[in-house]
Order: sequence, then C-alpha cells, then structure tokens
Amino acid sequence: MKKALVIGAGPAGLTAAYELLKQSEERNEKIEVVVFEESSEFGGISKTVNYKGNRMDMGGHRFFSKVPEVNKWWDEMLPRQGAPAYDDVALNRQATICEGGPDPEKQDRVMLRRNRVSRIFFKQKFFDYPITLKFETFKNMGIGTTILVGFSYMKAVFFKRKENSLEDFYINRFGKMLYSMFFEHYTENLWGRHPSQIDPSWGAQRVKGVSIMAVLKNAFRKKSGKKGGKVETSLIEEFSYPKLGPGELWDVTAQEVQKKGGQIITNAKVTKILKDENNHLTGLIYEKDGQEFRVEGDYVISSMPIKDLVAGMNDVPDAPSRIAKGLPYRDYMTVGVLIPHLQLENKTNMKTIGNIVPDNWVYVHDRKVSMGRFQIYNNWSPYLVKDLENTTWLGLEYFCNEGDDMWKMSDDDFAKKSFEEMVTLGLIKDVSEVIDYHVERVKKAYPAYFDTYDEIDTLVEYLDSIDNLFCVGRNGQHRYNNIDHSMCTSFEAVKDIMNGVTDKSNVWSVNTEKEYHESK
Repeated sequence: MKKALVIGAGPAGLTAAYELLKQSEERNEKIEVVVFEESSEFGGISKTVNYKGNRMDMGGHRFFSKVPEVNKWWDEMLPRQGAPAYDDVALNRQATICEGGPDPEKQDRVMLRRNRVSRIFFKQKFFDYPITLKFETFKNMGIGTTILVGFSYMKAVFFKRKENSLEDFYINRFGKMLYSMFFEHYTENLWGRHPSQIDPSWGAQRVKGVSIMAVLKNAFRKKSGKKGGKVETSLIEEFSYPKLGPGELWDVTAQEVQKKGGQIITNAKVTKILKDENNHLTGLIYEKDGQEFRVEGDYVISSMPIKDLVAGMNDVPDAPSRIAKGLPYRDYMTVGVLIPHLQLENKTNMKTIGNIVPDNWVYVHDRKVSMGRFQIYNNWSPYLVKDLENTTWLGLEYFCNEGDDMWKMSDDDFAKKSFEEMVTLGLIKDVSEVIDYHVERVKKAYPAYFDTYDEIDTLVEYLDSIDNLFCVGRNGQHRYNNIDHSMCTSFEAVKDIMNGVTDKSNVWSVNTEKEYHESK
C-alpha cells in the first residue's frame, strides 16, 4: 500500500488528505494517509478560537467561489441553511435559504448565507470598499477633494505608469490622490513596506477587476437594473459562512478524514524532509512531546511554509536554498474585545441586533493608529457571540513581524494599546467599557511579495524536480491564496498522484491566470 504524508492540517492539507482517501477508496487503490499538524487545532489561519463562548475568526474568512468543485465540496461538509438564522428571525430580515437544508437554530453543521458589508474608516467616516459613486461618498470627501480626485484619475487614464511596483498598479487604476488616501498607508501598515517596494503581482492577484472603471460599470448596471456581467470577488454582496466560524469546516473535515481511516497527528512539528541521492523523498522526521519520530512515505504533500520546507531538506543546491531562506512573511496579532455596545452610529438602512453598524470587517485608514482592521463578529454569525443581545464582540487586527516590538509586548500591554486606539477611533468612549479580551498571535499569516520573491520561479523549478513532492496552499506555494484557491491546489495535487503525473504545473497554475479564478 502506498503512503502519503501530508504536512499541515489547514485548508490545503485537510482537503488533500480527504480527497486522497476518498478517491483511492473509489478506485479501490487504497492509499494510507498521515497528516502532521504542528498545533493542536485544525484550520491553520482559518481556525476559530473559542474564548469563553465568544468565537474569533483569525483574519475574517468569507466563503465565496465560482469553482463548482469547491462549492460542491463545501455543501457536502456543511450544507447550506434551510431556515433563517437567529438574527434574521429577530429582525424579520430576509435570508437566502436552501430548501431542505438544516435549521441553524437546531443544528450546528450548517453553512449560513451572510450579507457582505466591508467599508473603509477614514477621518472618522465610512467609505464603501470598493469606492462607490454615490452622494455619501462625495459628501464625506468634500466637493474640493472630489474634484481633485477626478482630475487625478483622469491624469492616470491618459498617462499610464509602467507597473514596476504595487504603487504603480494602484495609481493606474485609481489615480494618485485616491491611492494616497485609501491604499498607501494601509498597504504599508499591512506589509511593513511601502507599496513602491512591493511586486505588482500582489495587486494583480488580490484586486483583479477592481478599479474606477469597474466601479462605474457596477454603478451603471445597478441603476439600469441590468444583471449579468463578470462577478468580481471584491464586488460580491453575499457569501457563505460556517455557523461556528471558519474553523468549524476544518474540524468537520478532520473528523471525515479520520472516519475514512486517515491518521492525524497533532502537536507534531515536522523538522526534516528526507531525500535520497536520486532527488526523491523517502519520508520525514517530526517532533512531538520532546521526542523525535521518523516516518517513511511514498508522497509528501506540503502546506508548510516553503522557507521551512527547504530549510528542513538535505542536499539543497545553493540558489533555491538562498531564495527560500529570503522569502518574507508578515505576521499578525489580534485582540478579541468584548464591550456592551459599539459607539459608531449606524447610518445605513441595514437592520442589526442592537443597531450596531452592519460591517463584517472594516479597513482602518487612520494614520493616528497602528490598527489595520477591525471585525464585528456579531455580523459574521450570530452564533459567534455568547450574549448577542447585550454585547458586541470585536476583533482588532494588527500586522507585525515575529520578534518585533509589537510581537514582544505582553498580552496586557498590547490589549491596553488597542483599547486606547479604540477610543481614538471613536469605537468606545472610555477604556473602562471593556468587559473582557483575548489576544492571539499568528506566525507567517501573509506570504509577502518582496525580497527574494522575484526569483521564486527558480525555487519552484527546483521543488518540481522532486518527483513525489507536492506544494499546496497559501504558505506551501508562498502565494496569497483565498481558501478556495488553496483547496484547488490540493485538488490538482491529488489528481496528479492518482494518475501518476509528475508534471506539477497544474498545481502551480491555480490562481495565476489573468482572469480571476472565481469568475465564470
């Protein structure tokens, strides 16, 4: 019997494990599957943290895809809701339901449908993201600024910049003034680098189709009542979401992997990848409870960071070793904050419990604070909050580097800093309003597109020369993938294994085409 070793129990790793077991079972070609997870939890950055009954989503994960295979997979793991959720019932709010689906009030294994509301918070005012052309936008900017923005955009239309950096990418699509207002500071805060130092491929991947022209077309289509046209990921208005947060999907998947005979070893840190003289992997070594264990295998599916993967390999040539070592990441800290009520006034026509603002997450573009985003968990799912009627549960997000001053702050000091910034932003009036809090740190949350990243093709070529190694997922490919893209890399890797294919270009080509992968 063949044996597959899967490194990481996040979206890519668990998808690969499940698909291998399922397909080998269907073909009657049994493959033994062992998953190694460094932590005790499933989902990687997509895990859900349960703190005293209040659940935190690390980074905010909306579930949306135009890939039929992904949507079918999600439906099998978490069927779509067949009845309204708690807040929809309480507010007499219309909900998208799937006939015959589970009732979220009675069952946990269910995928909700939620409205997408995500705005920019700039100078104590809300702006739609992406920017919309409506009276409120112009009112918030002021007539003088609006005119200057218009001229700035027209200049960008007629005098295109060569796109050598992310800064060029944004200016070409929004004009220099909108770029400086809504992209420059936030991007530098997110990556710790100015946009002029970041490869433009990050923007091309994450905000395809989002530009002033896209906003104009979208506005015209809405006014004319026309439907159709390409749906861009940043313009969608509704998404799916697990009742108990994104980690629920991966907890369920882990259970299904084990039901099919797969083995999952938690608290197992893979430290070495064993390679023979023929450039063929023979197994790996992992540490658990202070002991070292060696496991042999026929295939290795890796969702661990490429930097760590290559560092753990023997006999790696100098060039790929240097490139992998130089790949940068951005780390992440968040504090869950429980308060009685959010002070921001809900000026929208959207009804919410407690009449809080309806946003799922908000991009903070205030240069007076270092907060990057904040989430309002009440609006993601009513089941994330223990006392929905009387409390607001927020996630305040900060971007940092492992080992820097912010990362080294004690939980109490970091939380205190965030409370003060909440007052500065007007989220609360006084820090004494905070009822409780919980701090989380996430290493290598965001693979970054600078330093040795421009040489990554050389590294990929080397990794592909190892016939039985398959790199999948966000960190496994050092690519800022969404969940569905991470899953698709695993779908492709499993197809290759089952069909005996060693050309892995299909695995690496997920989410690289010019037309966004989620578009039909």
